[in-house]
Parts: sequence; C-alpha cells; structure tokens
Amino acid sequence: MKLGVLSDTHGLLRPEVLPRLKGVDSILHLGDVGDPAILDTLRDIAPVTAIRGNIDTKGPCARLPETEVLLLEGAYLYLLHNIETLHLDPAAARFAAVLYGHSHKATISRHKGVLYFNPGSCGPRRFNLAVTMGYLHVNRDGTLEPEILKLDTPDLN
Repeated sequence: MKLGVLSDTHGLLRPEVLPRLKGVDSILHLGDVGDPAILDTLRDIAPVTAIRGNIDTKGPCARLPETEVLLLEGAYLYLLHNIETLHLDPAAARFAAVLYGHSHKATISRHKGVLYFNPGSCGPRRFNLAVTMGYLHVNRDGTLEPEILKLDTPDLN
C-alpha cells in the first residue's frame, strides 16, 4: 500500500504535487490545509484522511479532527499536526508510526520502535526550507517505509 503524505499546504496546492500522487492508494493531509477545495481536489485522486492544523480555525477545515488513528496492514498510524502536542507514549499505545507536520521541515526518525515522519511542507515556501511531500509504503507485514520527495518548484514562495 502506498500513501501520499502531505502537510502545511496553507491554501496552496502546488501543481507539482498532483502528478506525484498518481497511483497512491490513499492520501493523508497532516493539517494546515487552509482551503477545503484542496481536499476536494485530492479526493479526485484517492481517498483522503485529513486532520486540522493551527491555521484551520474557520469553515470546513475547522471541523476536521485534531488527531486520527488509522489501521493499515496491521500497523496503527497516529496523525497529528504539531508533535509538541503529543500527549501519549506512542510505543506504549502500540503505534507503528506518528505522522505530523507543522514545522515545515521534512524529518524521518525512529524512537522506541516507532517511526516519526514529517513530510515537510508542500505549500508556500517558509524559512528557506525545501518544498517537500512524502510517501509512506505500508507493507503487508505491517512494516513501514517512509520516503521524502523534494519538489522542483519555482522560487516564488
């Protein structure tokens, strides 16, 4: 199973993102959507699971859940926007992964057997960081393989 993982679009769904999502089984948006039309566009490609971020305070995006738990191929995934708001022990809860955004910085790490995966931001460029998104490959045995994709984007935001 191949998941497209996005975060921090902040109302901008870059055209470079869409071809990278062709063929994914599902799309995860980890908050700061900024415009509900983004989720509609993504739903035309694959099923979408989205959570709200700190800018999603009005309209349909404000009604998105703050966190989400998914079970895929026997692996539990915990989705939240800001890792600083994590108030549980993912290893004790038997989560295979914590997927998050907010920092705009793509990160892959493991701690106590749990994958921590931030795909970075594929919205407006912030803090001179690369514009990125990710894939999460969920294997039939429940193992997870994260992948960060740097998008070739114009230097305009």
